[in-house]
Amino acid sequence: MTESIMSKAATMEIPINSNGDTGTLTEDDSLEQAANLQWSLDEKVGSSRDTRDLQQVMVSGPNLNETSIVSGGYGGTAEGIIPTSSIKDLRMKARRSNVPPNSNVICHLAGPPHEYQGSNMHHSSSSSSMTAEEMTRGVAVEKLETVKKWGYNTYKCTKQMISERFGRGSRTVDLELEAQIEVLRDTKRKYENMLRLARALTNHFYNMVQTQHALGDTFADLSQKSPELRDEFGYNAETQKLLCKNGETLLGAVNFFVSSINTLVNKTMEDTLMTIKMYENARLEFDAYRSDLEELSLGPRDAVAMARIDAAQQQYHVHKEKYERLRSDVTIKLKFLEENKVKVMHKQLLLFHNAISAYFAGNQQQLEQTLKQFNIKLRPPGADKPSWLEEQ
Repeated sequence: MTESIMSKAATMEIPINSNGDTGTLTEDDSLEQAANLQWSLDEKVGSSRDTRDLQQVMVSGPNLNETSIVSGGYGGTAEGIIPTSSIKDLRMKARRSNVPPNSNVICHLAGPPHEYQGSNMHHSSSSSSMTAEEMTRGVAVEKLETVKKWGYNTYKCTKQMISERFGRGSRTVDLELEAQIEVLRDTKRKYENMLRLARALTNHFYNMVQTQHALGDTFADLSQKSPELRDEFGYNAETQKLLCKNGETLLGAVNFFVSSINTLVNKTMEDTLMTIKMYENARLEFDAYRSDLEELSLGPRDAVAMARIDAAQQQYHVHKEKYERLRSDVTIKLKFLEENKVKVMHKQLLLFHNAISAYFAGNQQQLEQTLKQFNIKLRPPGADKPSWLEEQ
């Protein structure tokens, strides 16, 4: 009976499907079950028969050395083919070392561990490359959509601008706001001219003060070298030094006046004009999409046209809200700009008048009092030049 069982075990076939897989069992399970069966048979026969009888029984069946089990699916590499002789050697080692048949040693025959690690690394690298490619493709699509929207918007605005210049298109006009904007632009041009003249006066007066300072030094030197004209040269030297000192005080007041006007013109007014420019661009976009909606409304009413009309209405409402928001911002900024301009110019004009009057009247005390009134501090000569420590 034992011999019949061994003969059947030796002639057992492992079912292989069309893809090279062992039926419904995995490779490791098939190998482990074969090892378990062989282990049980060896235990039954080992006590009564010697190793030569077992070899004869094994020889009576099919040649297992010529049998191979394919690991992996169809189209696998030659490295996945496991010769049965390796399995038999492993069984003999397991019997000698008393290793149980369900050990994981047989499972390692399915292939070297580095093959599975290489496969995992290959799949991870391929997935990461696919992810990077998808991200790059997404960024390119996003940029393409942005350029497409920009080109479509630019085309509509250019078309609207040309239509307005040739009198073919209508434009939205706020008469009160347009008048205030025109007044602001005219005021800015006049203030820029005033600033240019004030800077010219500052440069000329600075040159005059430097000339007076040099002339005073010359008079003082001549008073030491001309004993017969010592007193006359001395009087003139003292007068030029006093005028130079008062001139430096006046320069401090005029420079403060120029700096305040420059801030008002090139920062405050310029900021308001930038908002006005944004408002005008929003007005042009609004009129462009409004004209587009009007043209579509006069056309046919089929399904495609209705879809375009709905999209145009959405764009129209979006640009209308933007236009109204910027119009409100411009109105508020114009109001605050006017209030700020009046406050700043009231202070600066009073400073300029008092400083000029005190200087040409020769009233040194009033000139110094004017600077204290407006919290103007004069920098000592050479303060514009940084020290050697600051240059390091």
